[in-house]
Amino acid sequence: QVQLVESGGGLVQAGGSLRLSCAASGFTFSMYVMGWFRQAPGKEREFVAALTWSGGTTYYGDSVKGRFTISRDNAKKTVYLQMNSLKPEDAAVYYCARRKTSGSNSEADAYDYWGQGTQVTVSS
Repeated sequence: QVQLVESGGGLVQAGGSLRLSCAASGFTFSMYVMGWFRQAPGKEREFVAALTWSGGTTYYGDSVKGRFTISRDNAKKTVYLQMNSLKPEDAAVYYCARRKTSGSNSEADAYDYWGQGTQVTVSS
């Protein structure tokens, strides 16, 4: 069955960095667009980043452009999110997700499988 398992979250000071990982299994990873979303308490799930099957094209939410980088290693079936210059407003549970065969990269409804999430806390 499809599984997505995130790791790498934690507590970091504002201005610091974290790298999240999402290990995939149960499907042909290299054929799918993969994305990262986040959700803070009391807020809607927010698109963070996505990239195509080859990793050649990336997409970012406006709030993270220039600070976050999404990448993937198809041999390892893993997608990464490098987060630099973290701000307190970046604190959230971060989820990786597999996009359906078609749909908008930035809409949560276009994704069919989700990980359990990893908590990122940013202290000011």
